[in-house]
Amino acid sequence: MKLYRAFATVGGLTLVSRVLGFLRDIAFAWAFGSGMVADAFNVAFRFPNLFRRLFGEGAFNSAFIPLFAKELENGGRAAARAFAEQALAGLAAVLVALTIVAIIAMPWLMYLLAPGFSATPEKFDLAVLLTQITFPYLLCMSLVALFSGVLNTFGKFVESSAVSIVLNLTLLVAIYIGFGLGFHNKPAGGIVQAIGVFVAGVLQLWLLISGLRRNNFTLKLRRPRMTDGLRRLIALGIPGVIAGGVTQLNIMIGTIIASQQPGAVSQLYYADRLYELPLAIVGIAIGVVLLPDVARQLRAGNHAGALDSQNRSLEFAMMLTVPAAVALAVVPIPIVKVLFQRGAFTAADTASTAAVLSVFALGLPAFVMIKVFSPAFFAREDTKTPMRYAVISLTANTLGSIALFFLFRRLGCLPHLGIAVATALGGWLNAGLLWATLLKRGFFVVDRRMARAFAAILASSVMMGVGLVAAAHFLGPYFAPEQGFPVHALALALLVGAGFVVYGAALLITGAVNFRQLRNLAKRAG
Repeated sequence: MKLYRAFATVGGLTLVSRVLGFLRDIAFAWAFGSGMVADAFNVAFRFPNLFRRLFGEGAFNSAFIPLFAKELENGGRAAARAFAEQALAGLAAVLVALTIVAIIAMPWLMYLLAPGFSATPEKFDLAVLLTQITFPYLLCMSLVALFSGVLNTFGKFVESSAVSIVLNLTLLVAIYIGFGLGFHNKPAGGIVQAIGVFVAGVLQLWLLISGLRRNNFTLKLRRPRMTDGLRRLIALGIPGVIAGGVTQLNIMIGTIIASQQPGAVSQLYYADRLYELPLAIVGIAIGVVLLPDVARQLRAGNHAGALDSQNRSLEFAMMLTVPAAVALAVVPIPIVKVLFQRGAFTAADTASTAAVLSVFALGLPAFVMIKVFSPAFFAREDTKTPMRYAVISLTANTLGSIALFFLFRRLGCLPHLGIAVATALGGWLNAGLLWATLLKRGFFVVDRRMARAFAAILASSVMMGVGLVAAAHFLGPYFAPEQGFPVHALALALLVGAGFVVYGAALLITGAVNFRQLRNLAKRAG
């Protein structure tokens, strides 16, 4: 497997998914804005979506892939299949039981998921109903994650990277079905969306099962048994899921706290969706591809190769993430306005969402660094160290979110801006702890090329930020309300294009990349 080709495959399909996701969010904002139905659905979707990201975006596989790869190497496909079927049986049994209990207990669990909704009984009851409908999605996505881990170990990334495309297409269709039935911004429209989540989970599961069949590696559902392999998976898996999913747990905590403020849940959701575009394309691609690659290098005793893969991954991540963070921080209003401001989504929603987005963006490089640093631990079957740091980060984020939320509200500022500040700081704390430990253990040594490139990337990103501010000022009249969406969209395209041109030129000027590297990259990806 070629590392850059794998990055391109996963990142490219993730980009398609996120574009469809933006179309879905645009349609959702138009249909529901940030009112009661939007808040209720976003809470209902947040919990199963948390598990989709925990399992589907690499956290579960931080434990599963090294163990599955070891069985594959030592015992061949038969031993690997037996281990995967043990994991499948245990995972399915636990999640079926969890789903049944959660659906029954949801009226009480909602006091934990969105305590602020209790002040509005209609919103609270709707959130309970929608969460009960969406919760089985958790089971589907957990099984999808296991099947994805099998395919990823074999170097097959297409099916696992395409599952989110299925989700976004299904929910986009559900929005227009609800609109066609006359459920525009009504509770019934939220119910249609919740049903769409469940249908998407079934379709995603079918896609991965088909992928396994095409690769002649079908798995059978057997009676669950506690084997040594399953015990090891549990021992590694629980810390791995906590460590790999800290970003999503931070967002979940933010949602719980934000439920105290009307509209805050939805505004946090829209901002989260925007800053997660680069996080998904870069961070997830690295998280999915780097772990099998490093694990394979270490099993072969090629520690130099593992270090090179980590350095190139960090270089790739920073080259794309740092400018994205700068762009989202300095020109958030045009982005939010063009994508969301229509229908039920007002100018006030744009201002609040843009403010949250600009702060979220400051933590973006940290969350991508976590995706780069964590595989160095996971590949060595050490999931406890990242888990400890994730818990420290999570605790700091929770306490900070609570304190800053009420402080900002008392000061007359946007309360959920405090949640964004705490989330960004929590990400940097986690990344810093992982980085310091890798240096201490000698698991990640920055090479000379990476050090030079990082300084040049920072300088190039600053140049791009200045260029974006100037371009936004020049294009300001074209974002005026009377101009209409086509002009707004064209102005945003010009703004984004200007940023790309300035950043690309700055990379060449500073020496972050040169034409020889571009040719070599093209050859390696080819």
